[in-house]
Amino acid sequence: MTGLGTMVNCAAIIGGCAVGLILRKGFPEKWQETIMYGVALCIFLIGLEMAQKSQNVILVIASIVIGSIIGEMLDINGKLNRFGAWVEKKMLGNRTQTSGSFGKAFISASLVFCIGAMAIVGSIEEGLTGNHQILFAKAMLDCILSIIFGANMGAGVALSAVPVGLYQGSITLLAAWMQNLLTPDVIREVSATGGVLIMAIGIVQARLLPIRLANQIPALPVAILLVKIFM
Repeated sequence: MTGLGTMVNCAAIIGGCAVGLILRKGFPEKWQETIMYGVALCIFLIGLEMAQKSQNVILVIASIVIGSIIGEMLDINGKLNRFGAWVEKKMLGNRTQTSGSFGKAFISASLVFCIGAMAIVGSIEEGLTGNHQILFAKAMLDCILSIIFGANMGAGVALSAVPVGLYQGSITLLAAWMQNLLTPDVIREVSATGGVLIMAIGIVQARLLPIRLANQIPALPVAILLVKIFM
């Protein structure tokens, strides 16, 4: 079912926020850390499983390298961070200093849940192959974050499910529409390249390396181009 992963993701955000509002005082910091590390390991495992499906590892490596160079040249990560800061400033203005405000909770949670490689790679994977695994893992991670955010920032976190649904759903539908144009080779190698990016998310989540994930997203269209040329 196309869009199932995004629907589960949105439900997880709303449910997590509800739990956070009930707890309100939040979790002990060491609990948060242990849970987040556990989720990071699961994310890494999903990425590793995807990456191993490649039948041309050199092509995947080339896609990651070329895509990362393009991403760094375009400074995608920096632009997304500046865009997030601009949106928050425009929508909240001086109210950004008001701890726990509904608007601040909505903006902050929306940026965290939408801006990331996992949302893009997972939505593309769901649209191309019908595999919801990445978005289910993202739903688990977002649920944990929304519990923490909901406990600390309030009910505005739940409303972030709306932009998440629109954003990820649009990417999934676009990928599904392009499915007839993509060969099994393209889908396999793009999924494998996406798996490497998912592994990177797990590494970042575990705080092992400060990888600029958004700058690696161009690796996905690069993989499509390389497969069309060399396979």
